[in-house]
Amino acid sequence: MSLDVLRQGIAWDFETFPEYLASLERRGTQANVAAFLGHSALRSYVMGQAAVERTATDEEVAEMRRHVGAAMAAGAIGFATSTAPQHNGWGGVPMPSRLADDRELYALVQEMSDSGRGLFMLTKGNHTDVPWLEALAAETGCPVMIAALLHNPTNPQGTFKELAQIAEARSRGRELWGQVSCCPLTMDFSLASAYPLESLAAWQPAMAATGEELRRLLAEPAFRQSVKEELEQPAGVRLFNGEWDKLALTEAARVENRHLEHRSIAELAAEADQHPLDWLLDFGLSENLESLFTAILLNADEEAVGRMIRHPNASVALSDAGAHLTFFCDAGFGLHLMGHWARRRGVLSLEEAVRELTAKPAEIFRLPNRGRLAPGYAADLLLFDPETVDRGPKRRVHDLPGGGARLTTEAIGLHGVWVNGQRIVDGEGRLTSDSAPGQLMRPKAATAS
Repeated sequence: MSLDVLRQGIAWDFETFPEYLASLERRGTQANVAAFLGHSALRSYVMGQAAVERTATDEEVAEMRRHVGAAMAAGAIGFATSTAPQHNGWGGVPMPSRLADDRELYALVQEMSDSGRGLFMLTKGNHTDVPWLEALAAETGCPVMIAALLHNPTNPQGTFKELAQIAEARSRGRELWGQVSCCPLTMDFSLASAYPLESLAAWQPAMAATGEELRRLLAEPAFRQSVKEELEQPAGVRLFNGEWDKLALTEAARVENRHLEHRSIAELAAEADQHPLDWLLDFGLSENLESLFTAILLNADEEAVGRMIRHPNASVALSDAGAHLTFFCDAGFGLHLMGHWARRRGVLSLEEAVRELTAKPAEIFRLPNRGRLAPGYAADLLLFDPETVDRGPKRRVHDLPGGGARLTTEAIGLHGVWVNGQRIVDGEGRLTSDSAPGQLMRPKAATAS
């Protein structure tokens, strides 16, 4: 997200996590909200700059543990972290959570578990695989949501092996869930911030460079050769795997290049008799790194994704409609599940799709009186036409604080949205009032499923 948007859009009337929840309730929200305590924010608060430099001391772990306890008492839905190597901050600096050792992770999850509430969610990477998470669940007694399980064409059985491991762990009494997406992982990016390439070790120098320094680096033959060589090696955990036919020019910065838009880099490079990486970097440099590209990175195999979303130990909940809203567009993933996977493909029944979006997550996250149409339950409703429900094509709007841009998509076949009994969206997708009927949702005590 744009730092300027965050600076203009966040009201800093809180410091601690309980104060944050109090601020949400005081200001009010249109939608219901459940909030995780984020590990990187917690680490930064306790450790300062050292959070991105080293492991924590025993004293720092104890202080973090105190904040986890306070957050759970205040109503956090759980504790969330990431060990994924592609999760970096400005200039390629690892997110603070990636520097935590096992001692720290176990202590913080144990504190959450001791509260009797909450779910541990982790975007896994490095050594935090399913067996490691099962061991953590066994020791702490906590439920675990494992994100993000996405189909990778270079390791086509990887996600299914992980879902099988989750099933085995559940047979031993550990509550593990695999969080999956029903959408292809598609990203818009420019070479000024080429997120799909950031998981490549050879690309690391480009992440720390800006301006003229970045342009010089992208032109260097040695830099390009190192990237090419890495892409030729078997893939580990990375987003882009050299599938140039799945990377396309979306928006050219110069008018004379507009005729090249919506064509793949593989095709354009073949016409120019160049290596695709050379074509990409040469073209980007010729447009001052302002060209916009789109990459289909993961979850593009529909047969595989169909199997994933039907898996009994998966939860169709993974989306990136907020964290990377200038690059990703998972807005409307629920409409896509109903429209594409249920209505058109028939992989799920419409009733099964609705359950994946309502009752099932409410049960997993222990949200009382939510997710069903039943006496005593909150009237959170979406009225749609089962013959037409879907989401439209993505588009860019400039409605963030300060005019910042984001990607969004239109709802199709929608007739209204109600939150706690109050209608907030009409059949055209427009907000019907400025009221804030949303509530802060707190979990009930965790029990093994």
